[in-house]
Amino acid sequence: MLKLFRRNPRKPTIEALYGAIVAQARLPIFYTDYGVPDTVNGRLDLIMLHLALLFERLSQGGKDDAELGQEVFDRFCRDVDDHLREEGISDLKVPKQMHRMAAAFFGRHGAYLSAIKSDDEAALAQALLRNVYLCAEGEVPDPALAVQAARLATYVRRASKGLAEQPVSDVAAGKLSWIVPALG
Repeated sequence: MLKLFRRNPRKPTIEALYGAIVAQARLPIFYTDYGVPDTVNGRLDLIMLHLALLFERLSQGGKDDAELGQEVFDRFCRDVDDHLREEGISDLKVPKQMHRMAAAFFGRHGAYLSAIKSDDEAALAQALLRNVYLCAEGEVPDPALAVQAARLATYVRRASKGLAEQPVSDVAAGKLSWIVPALG
């Protein structure tokens, strides 16, 4: 209980990292050139995508770095919780929505990182089609949508590589630098 009243010395770092994630996910290019739906769900998916990449990078450091990744994820959860309540979701339904949100995040995290680690661009594009572009599994996507998903997959691989090139100590200190998405 007392933990709730303690100051977290890493709060500025957590806020800097989460702010960098949100700022990157809100870049207009994703919605104009990459065709990500400019909706609440589309923006949320891009935040989860960038959060998954950061979460993975921090997990490659030591225990403190992994804990920082968890704290950034917790910050994301507080943000989502606040938005659900602002939308008028009842106090009884918020925990159920949060549980679904966490399951969605970890499902996406697993799909994206599995494809990245196995260097399977087609699997990554398929995961992005399902999650970001809302194309049901087995559904044949519009060819233009498939091209956009492939472009986003290329960006994701480059962003993951860009994070991997940054020392985890710098990232854990809040010095996060995202790549610039390529114009189409």
